[in-house]
Amino acid sequence: HRQAFALTPDYLRHAERGIAAETWWASEYGPELSRGFLALKVWMELMTHGVQTYAAVIERNVRQAQHLAGLVTRHPALELCAPVPLNIVCFRYAPHGLDTEQTDYLNEELLMRLQESGEAVLSSTQLNGHYVLRCAIVNHRSTDADFEHLVRQVEMIGDALLAELQRPHQ
Repeated sequence: HRQAFALTPDYLRHAERGIAAETWWASEYGPELSRGFLALKVWMELMTHGVQTYAAVIERNVRQAQHLAGLVTRHPALELCAPVPLNIVCFRYAPHGLDTEQTDYLNEELLMRLQESGEAVLSSTQLNGHYVLRCAIVNHRSTDADFEHLVRQVEMIGDALLAELQRPHQ
């Protein structure tokens, strides 16, 4: 049954820790990610709430993605990794002086700690061979302050990890 629905693109990649470490993924046991099933849910929601309501929420999420992209761009230790035409922001903690392997390790561990802290739930993906954090903004309750908090948390966790990485091994 699982093989009929299992799909594992980079943004659904399983991990050893964090939210992606779950052994049971609902998306691997049913049609939730299939186009036909999603179309039914979208149609029902549009009929219930109307197109204008969804258009306003989508426009706000796209503006919030631009806000987050601006925060990332202005931050000296963060790197925006892809253009942000819609609601997905891909970025990474990339302080100067680290090679690609160290930066990838730092971001993978940062993501696990961020998820485990409960402060934010991002996913990850690979872009141009680099491990990056992926923020897909789809929550109608999100505020600009949430993304400002996210950047502070990424900075705090990233700085702590960088200090650990640079600490001489005993």
